[in-house]
Amino acid sequence: MATKTTLHPRNQHREGYDFTRLVANTPALEAFTTLNPKGQTTIRFQDPMAVRMLNRALLKTHYGVEDWDIPENALCPPIPGRVDYIHCLADLLAGDNKKQIPRGPKYKALDIGTGASLVYPLIGQSEYGWEFTGTDTDPVAITSAKQICDRNTLNIPLRLQTNREDTLKGAIQTGDRFHVILCNPPFHSSMEEANRGMKRKWRNLGEGKSSTLNFGGQNTELWCPGGEVWFISNMIQQSKAFAKQCLWFTSLVSKKDNLPLLLNNLERAQIADFKVVEMAQGQKVSRFIAWTYIQKHKRPAFMNGSMK
Repeated sequence: MATKTTLHPRNQHREGYDFTRLVANTPALEAFTTLNPKGQTTIRFQDPMAVRMLNRALLKTHYGVEDWDIPENALCPPIPGRVDYIHCLADLLAGDNKKQIPRGPKYKALDIGTGASLVYPLIGQSEYGWEFTGTDTDPVAITSAKQICDRNTLNIPLRLQTNREDTLKGAIQTGDRFHVILCNPPFHSSMEEANRGMKRKWRNLGEGKSSTLNFGGQNTELWCPGGEVWFISNMIQQSKAFAKQCLWFTSLVSKKDNLPLLLNNLERAQIADFKVVEMAQGQKVSRFIAWTYIQKHKRPAFMNGSMK
């Protein structure tokens, strides 16, 4: 894997934020802007309300989401990194589509843990026109996501996952066919670990004594017993049952050190192929793993819907 330092070439935020345009579309953002030491307009990323307002402006300006909001304590995701995941998934699918980026509603995506923000379906529908389905274990998150759909007249099916021990079981139904499944799993293994991560983040932002996480996040969004290793390993195990219903299963992996164990689990699952894709936003490097049970020569048939 080559280390990247920039966002995906198709990422609309590759050159940074155009605050003049953002404020013109969302005037309320102006109250949260400030100047950095170089005299450039920015926001205080330590301020949760500023981050939330920035996301509202970004989703409206770049992705046509006129009315977006989330509950006060819900995870407020950094948009550029989420956008990169979607673009890299499009590249992944293009590999089985004669190098053509797949566009339009015939391409189906399932977002595991869609959250209150519904951010991946909002971006994916806007950029590529894919048909998304979202699942979550949190009824409050599902309610929030439905409200976003209602306020913006969007048709995004949402499913409440009632068993927290399951990732794919209950989320994928008989008759479903997905070209790609995406997931941003809880990456901490306990609330204590999540709190330590929060404190490190605040130190990096220069606010060492604050107890409020600027990007928010409920317990189920930030941690689960066993952390991301357990969550993704469970997802790999359960994916076997849906091998013929999905072309690519994918998940973000926040900690590079977790890759060897996860790749070992994939090997034991007897998959047909896997990939590790790196992404970057400045100095921050992230990655996702992707795996499939469908042999390469059969994937074009799945892409065009002729494979049963």
